[in-house]
Amino acid sequence: MLRIALTIAGSDSGGGAGIQADLKTFLSLGVFGTSAVTAITAQNTRGVSAVHPVPIDVVKGQIHAVLTDLPPAAIKIGMLATAELVLAVVDALADYEGPVVLDPVMVATSGDVLLSPDAVGALRDVLAPRCSLITPNLPELQVLGGAAFLAQACVPVLVKGGHDDGAEVLDTLYIPGEAPKTWRHLRVNTRNTHGTGCTLSAAIAARLALGDPLDAAVAFALDHLAQLIAASADHGLGAGHGPLLHGLTGLRTPTP
Repeated sequence: MLRIALTIAGSDSGGGAGIQADLKTFLSLGVFGTSAVTAITAQNTRGVSAVHPVPIDVVKGQIHAVLTDLPPAAIKIGMLATAELVLAVVDALADYEGPVVLDPVMVATSGDVLLSPDAVGALRDVLAPRCSLITPNLPELQVLGGAAFLAQACVPVLVKGGHDDGAEVLDTLYIPGEAPKTWRHLRVNTRNTHGTGCTLSAAIAARLALGDPLDAAVAFALDHLAQLIAASADHGLGAGHGPLLHGLTGLRTPTP
């Protein structure tokens, strides 16, 4: 039976991140993708020039429409932009019992801010505890509270190490009550990293939708992303941080 995944995230007019990256990832991994757009951005590989949050009732309407007709086996949440949107998504998912992966999008690869300061507390204190996994990068982890956030987290947290230095990228999964688990991948020297966080969280959600346990879904998604970054390293799309080439690189990842 074909599995469905839902992405609740912003739209990237450049096609490299947000719902565009999520839907491409879902498709490449054999999952039917649905979406609820939370914000419309005007952006390309060089940066974000405008952000327009979608009205709250429209966001909730999109989520309701999907949940009542195309029930997802897993959900990925990305850019939420404002505290009002964070709380609206929490309300819309009140009765959803499947896995939810939260990518706490705060700053774009270009450096542009995508989450208002007043939304951080709502995301950390209200949304994060009802999710199955949170996937902050190192700067996002510091905004959430750093080591104190990890120590107090009641749900699993995957800390992404792409912003660190070194020849290897270290990604560590913290599950309450268990020893941390770290994966290592060789760092690829490339500017084409736009949408890597979106792609990783979407890939985890896709594998959860296909029935993987959490640690297996994380391991699969990290390997998939590492291969995709390597396969996309040398293209010349855009003048800034180029996108990953979902489905265009010859990379094929088996599904169960």
